[in-house]
Amino acid sequence: MNGPTEMAGKSNWGRWLIVATYAAAMAWVESAVVFYLRTMMNRIEPYQPDPMPMMGGLASVELPREFATMVMLAAVGCLAGRTWRARLGYAAVAFGIWDIAYYVFLKIMCGWPHSLLDWDVLFLLPLPWWGPVLAPVLISLLLIFWGTLASQFEQIHPPTLSNGRAWILNFAGVALALYVFMADSIAAARGGFDAVRTMLPEKFDWELFSVALLLMSAPVAQTFRSLSAQRTATPETSGSAENLDARAS
Repeated sequence: MNGPTEMAGKSNWGRWLIVATYAAAMAWVESAVVFYLRTMMNRIEPYQPDPMPMMGGLASVELPREFATMVMLAAVGCLAGRTWRARLGYAAVAFGIWDIAYYVFLKIMCGWPHSLLDWDVLFLLPLPWWGPVLAPVLISLLLIFWGTLASQFEQIHPPTLSNGRAWILNFAGVALALYVFMADSIAAARGGFDAVRTMLPEKFDWELFSVALLLMSAPVAQTFRSLSAQRTATPETSGSAENLDARAS
C-alpha cells in the first residue's frame, strides 16, 4: 500500500498537458485578436510613432479584454488544481505557456517579432508596460518552471517560514519588474494622457530587471530545495517503516 509520502510524490502530467493545451489555444486567439487590431491600425510594429492610437477609442474594450484574459488563465488553474498550491502552479504554467506561445503565433501570422529584443507594449493597466520581448519570455519561463514544481510535486509539510521569506522576495521582484516596465510611462505621465499614449522608450534597464528576475526566482529555489530535502528523507522514512513492520511480525 502506498504511503502519504509516495502518493505526494506522484505527478499528474495529463492534467498539466490539458492546461498547457488550453493555454496554447488561448494564445492563438490572443495573437489573432492582436493581429487584427494592429493590422486595422497599421501597427504591426509596435515601436513606431503614435504607438497606441487605440487608447483614444478602443481602450474601453481593450482594457477589460486584457483583464478578462487574466481571469481565464486564473480560472483554469483553479479548476485544474486540488490544493491552493497546485492551483497557483497550474495558473502559473498556463500564463507562462500562453505568453510565450502568443509571440510564437504572432511570428507565424505576421513575421513579428523579428528578434527577442524587439520592443513591445506588454500591457496597458494601469499604465502602458514597455519592454523587449525577451523580458516577458524570461518571466514566463520562470512561471512555467515554478508552476510545474508546485503542481506536479506536492509537499507534505512545506516550510512555512522559509516560504514566507521566499514570497516576500518574490513580491519585491514583481514590484521592481513592474517599475522597470512602466518607468518611461510613469515619467511621461507628468505630461498627461497624450504624452503617455505617444511615448516611445529608448532604453531598457536590464541591470535592474536582472535583479528583479533574481528576486522573483526565490520561490523556485525554495520549492526545489524543499522537494530535494523531501526526496532525501523519503528512503529513511521508508526504512523506518520497514523496521517497525519487521518488529511487529
